[in-house]
Amino acid sequence: MAAVDWFAPAEIAERAPAPQRRRAPTRRPAAPVRSRRKATQRRVRGHIVWMILFALLLFGVVAVNVAVLQAHVAVSKLDQKRAQLEARNQALASALSAANSAPRIEAAARRLGFVQASAGNTSYLDLTAGRR
Repeated sequence: MAAVDWFAPAEIAERAPAPQRRRAPTRRPAAPVRSRRKATQRRVRGHIVWMILFALLLFGVVAVNVAVLQAHVAVSKLDQKRAQLEARNQALASALSAANSAPRIEAAARRLGFVQASAGNTSYLDLTAGRR
C-alpha cells in the first residue's frame, strides 16, 4: 500500500465522482374536489360548534345576570318593607310614651275625681320591715 501525500497537487489526487442530479419530484395529480369539500366542511362544522358553545356561554352569563338582578330587586323591596316597619315601630313607641306620660295620667285622674295630694300630707310605708 502506497503512502498518500495529502499535500500533493490536485492533478495527482484522485478526482471525486461527479454528484448525480436528483430527479425533480413528480407531482401528484390534484386531489379530487370531494376531499377538499370534506376538509372545508369539517372546518366549517368546527367553527359552528365553537360558535354554539360561545352562544351557550353568553346565554349562561345573561341568565346569571338576570337572576342576580331579580335577587337585587327582592332585597330592595325587603329593605323598603323593613324601613316602613321601623318607622311604624317608632311611631308606636312614641304613641306609647305619650300615653304613659305624667300629664296625661294626671288629666285622666282629675276626670275620675282624684286630687293630687299635697307634699306635707305625703307619707311612705316601709313594706320590707315586716319581712325581717
